[in-house]
Amino acid sequence: MRRRIGNAVLAGCCAALVMGVPAVAQASPDDPIIASGRLAGQATAPDGSKIVGTTVVDDRHLNLQVYSAAMDKNVLVEVQRPADASQPRPTLYLLNGADGGEGTANWDTKAPESLEFLASKDVNVVQAIGGAWSYYADWRAPDPVRGVNKWKTFFTEELPPLIDAGLGTNGINAIAGLSTSGTTVLNLPIAKPGLYRAAAAYSGCAQTSDPVGHTFASLVVELYGGGNLDNMYGPPDNPLWVENDPYVNAEKLRGMDLYISSGSGLPGQYDTLDGQYALPGVGGLVNQVTIGGVIEAATNYCSHNLANKLTSLGIPATYDFPATGTHSWGYWHDELTRSWSVLARGLDLPA
Repeated sequence: MRRRIGNAVLAGCCAALVMGVPAVAQASPDDPIIASGRLAGQATAPDGSKIVGTTVVDDRHLNLQVYSAAMDKNVLVEVQRPADASQPRPTLYLLNGADGGEGTANWDTKAPESLEFLASKDVNVVQAIGGAWSYYADWRAPDPVRGVNKWKTFFTEELPPLIDAGLGTNGINAIAGLSTSGTTVLNLPIAKPGLYRAAAAYSGCAQTSDPVGHTFASLVVELYGGGNLDNMYGPPDNPLWVENDPYVNAEKLRGMDLYISSGSGLPGQYDTLDGQYALPGVGGLVNQVTIGGVIEAATNYCSHNLANKLTSLGIPATYDFPATGTHSWGYWHDELTRSWSVLARGLDLPA
């Protein structure tokens, strides 16, 4: 995996070989950042956040260590450079699911074809690795298990100015995410109007302040993540739940290019024994079809609710609700490619 390559790649190919990782590829002559191994600018965000480390992985990829002042820790940020980096390009922020990409559930390991698809586009692709079971939210209090979470601040105030300065972007951004980050990619544009021009939410649940959304959050944060939901937004009557509910605040999505999708929960083409995008073995397939089917049916309910809300407000969006599909990576890869025309429009790029 790119993100597991050590920080000594530039200085020591031998170390990489010991780790079983190929040596750094020939630098692209069209990309001065890759060729030199140095960012365009070492900016510091207003709160003191900064890029503290840069590793050239190969002729298209960088790993950045970004210090978040809000969380007082370094965050690994993976970057895929544009097909043509000879001039400033826009940026697509690509978010992972509930575990923040910290394990194997990330675009690199589960849907590398998505990154290959984006490799042909003139766009910087930025993935932050971290934020497991946090909803990428700003939590109101530190958590004994999940620690300090200020991810909304990270994705709105800290990371974007560093990416723009360091990569020499043109300042135009879009965002896409799956599962729990399907909520986040709608929340962040609401929190920072104008920062993201387009958003694509795959199998997410926009509503967070009603019993359905609260149940979703409880399952993610407490059952799977071991955290305390009160440390995120507080008890159910805390106004933070409504403040961070994209369904309630849907009016603030007006003017954006939006793509919303979810499968039905019924098994589809990627739900096959030991298939490319299936969990391994009979047990894995049963898990994907049953649990993954129930989760996807629930996000389908949420996504249709959001579609109805946006329609009632006269806010245009593009929707894709296939007749089949569980909560799994093959369908998210398909949705990313289908959503490209919407994201590209927001990024001022050809579809």
